[in-house]
Amino acid sequence: MQANRVPLRRGAIPPRSKETGLPSPIPVKNASASEPGSVPAQVRQKKAARQGLGRTGERMAGEALMRRGYCILERNFRCQHGEIDLVAEHEGELVFVEVKTRRGTAFGRPEEAVTFRKQQKILEVASYYLDVHNCSQRSWRIDVVAVQFNQAGKFEEIRVYQHAVTG
Repeated sequence: MQANRVPLRRGAIPPRSKETGLPSPIPVKNASASEPGSVPAQVRQKKAARQGLGRTGERMAGEALMRRGYCILERNFRCQHGEIDLVAEHEGELVFVEVKTRRGTAFGRPEEAVTFRKQQKILEVASYYLDVHNCSQRSWRIDVVAVQFNQAGKFEEIRVYQHAVTG
């Protein structure tokens, strides 16, 4: 027997069952796109695919840099100021590397995504890293690595921009 259910206001006391005196169960609906705060499954899948593409790009960028003589010291250095994808050493310099990966060019080339604001954030995190590791007197630079796939997901090329961000 299904009782008529009345939606409750926040903080309202739920109706009680006549038989048991306990609050009547309130059915829980599955989250749908029309409900505020819910995230549709398709959006979650696209986000996971983007994150996977980003991780693949970072891995490939690290491998390409190692072939060019870089020594990777850290991956995904995080602090309260943000994140740096790779911290490396190359020819005696400490190198902070921002990796951008794109599938296709509909939204521009990967390196075009390193906006002025992103550059400022990288400089802030790099400065924090230097302070925390007591190496602020050391020579350092910021490089950008662009990893390009075609629209179908086939690898095309990796471009490395040394001294890409100056401050």
